Amino acid sequence: MTETAAEPQVDFETAPDRYRHWRLSFDGPIAKLELGVKEAEGLRPGYSLKLNSYDLSVDIELADAISRIRFSHPEVRTVVVTSASPRIFSAGANIYMLAQSSHPFKVNFCKFTNETRLAMEDASAHQGPKFLAALNGTASGGGYELALACDEILLVDDASSAVSLPEVALLAVLPGTGGLTRVVDKRKVRRDLADVFCAMPEGIKGKRAQEWRLVDQSVPRSQFDQVVAARAQALAAANPLASPEAGITLEPLSPEISAKGRQYRFVTLEVDAEQRLATLTIKAPAAGSDSIAVSAKSWALRAFRELDDALLHLRFNLPNIAEVVLKAEGDPAAVLAADAALLAAQNTQLGREILGQLRRTLKRLDLTAKTLFAVVGPGSAFAGSLFEIALAADRSYMLDDQEHPTAVQLDDMQFGPFPMSNGLTRLQTRFLGEPARIDTLRQLRAPLNPKMALTAGLVTFTPDAIDFDDELRLALEERAAISPDALTGMEANLRFAGPETLETKIFGRLSAWQNWIFTRPNATGEKGALTLYGKSGTRPDFDLRRT
Repeated sequence: MTETAAEPQVDFETAPDRYRHWRLSFDGPIAKLELGVKEAEGLRPGYSLKLNSYDLSVDIELADAISRIRFSHPEVRTVVVTSASPRIFSAGANIYMLAQSSHPFKVNFCKFTNETRLAMEDASAHQGPKFLAALNGTASGGGYELALACDEILLVDDASSAVSLPEVALLAVLPGTGGLTRVVDKRKVRRDLADVFCAMPEGIKGKRAQEWRLVDQSVPRSQFDQVVAARAQALAAANPLASPEAGITLEPLSPEISAKGRQYRFVTLEVDAEQRLATLTIKAPAAGSDSIAVSAKSWALRAFRELDDALLHLRFNLPNIAEVVLKAEGDPAAVLAADAALLAAQNTQLGREILGQLRRTLKRLDLTAKTLFAVVGPGSAFAGSLFEIALAADRSYMLDDQEHPTAVQLDDMQFGPFPMSNGLTRLQTRFLGEPARIDTLRQLRAPLNPKMALTAGLVTFTPDAIDFDDELRLALEERAAISPDALTGMEANLRFAGPETLETKIFGRLSAWQNWIFTRPNATGEKGALTLYGKSGTRPDFDLRRT
C-alpha cells in the first residue's frame, strides 16, 4: 500500500467553547448534542465534511462532550443526540478522509471512535445519563453506528430517511465502529435480516426498520419533535439521581511539549525516537496533600486524565514507537490513601465518575498497540490503582536488591472496580487457570518484596542488581527486532483471555479484520473501492478469490 503524506500532529484537548461541529445545550435533566459539521473545518485540508460526515476532529469533540456532561452536569439524565440539519443525521466517517489517510491512522481512527461509543454505553451502565438517538434524517455507516451506541433510537418516517451500513457493498471494508456486532449482539436483529440489511447500501426506512429492530420507533415527521421530547423526559424520569450534586469543571491539562516528550503535572512521557522507545511515568500524590481527597483537584482524576492524553498522543502522533516502559514513582502509602478516599466516595456522583475515568483510561492502556513493560525499581509506587498499570503490562521486571528495596502492594482496586473489556479484573484474567488464587491474593495487603511478588505471580522477572539493566535492555532490543504487525496481533490475543464480550468482539474481531481489509487491494489498491469512491466513470476491480 502506498502511504499518503504524513498526518499532522493531533491535539486531543478541547472544550465546549472551542467546538466547531457539535452544539451542546442543557435543559434541566435533558442535554442535547446537535451535530452540525462545518464542512471546511476538518482535521486536515483535502476533503469536505459534507452531509454531516465526520473525521477525527468531530469525534474528539464528541468524546470531550460526553466527559463534560458526566463531570460538570450530573443533573443530566438523558442526552439527546440529533442533527442540526433537517434531512441528514450523519453520513458517517468521511470517505475521502479515509482514502487519503495512512493505514495506521485509519486503524487508530476506528479504535478511537469505538472507545468514544463505548464511553456512552459506560455512562448508561454506571448510573450516568441515558442516550437517545433522534435520527431526524438518514443515518449511514458511522452515523448509524453512533446511534447504535445509544440506549434508544428514534427514526423519522418521511419516506426518505433510512439507516444503513453501506461499507461492505460500497467500500469493500467493514463498518469501523462496531456496527456489525451491535446490530446482532446489542439490538438482537435476526441474523438473516442483518445479512440483508448489511448488504443493502441504500438502507432500510420507516416501519420496516422498526420491525427489524434496527430502530426502536419510527415516527412521522409531523410528530417527531414531540415524541423525542416525551421520550427524553421518560428516560430521565426512569433514571433519577440518587443524590443530586454540583458538577465540577475539568481543568485544562496543558502539558509542556518538547522534542523529548511531554511533561504533565503527574505524568511524564519521555521519547527515544532512535530506539523506538517511550517511558511513561506516573507520579503518586504527595502524602497528606489535598489532592488525595475526592474533589475537582483530585490526584486520581488529574493523573489518569493526563495518562489518557499521553496514550492518545502515543497512538496517533508517535506510530514508530514500538515499546513503552511503564513506571510509577512516589509514596505508595499516598496512593493507597487516595484509593481509600475514592472507594469511600464511590456512591457519590463525583466518586463514581472519577472511578469511571480510571476504568476507561486503564482500558485504553489495555487496547494500546505498543509493547508494555512495567519496571519496578527503587522509589516505585506500584500500589493500588497504580499497580493496575503494572498488571496491564505484557511483562513486568522488578529489581531484587537488598540495598535498594522495592515493593508492590495490592488494595481493593484490584478486586472489582476496573474490569477489562472481557468483563474480568486484570487479576482474574491473569490467573484464569488458577481462580482460587484470587481469594489468597485478597489477603495480601502488606507491601510485597520481589521474592513475595514473584511467588504470588504478580511480576514476571526479578533480576538482581547485577543483571537487571542488561536483562531489561536485551528484552527491549529483542522486542524491537520483531515485526510490529505480528506483535500487535500477538499482544491483543494474549491480553484478553477468558470470556468474549461485546467489547472484545468489537476490538478483537473488528480491529483484526479491519486492519487486514484496509490493506487489501479490493479496498485500498489503485482500483480498490475505497480509493475510487466518488470518482465518476470508474469502477473498482476486485480480486474475486475468497481467502
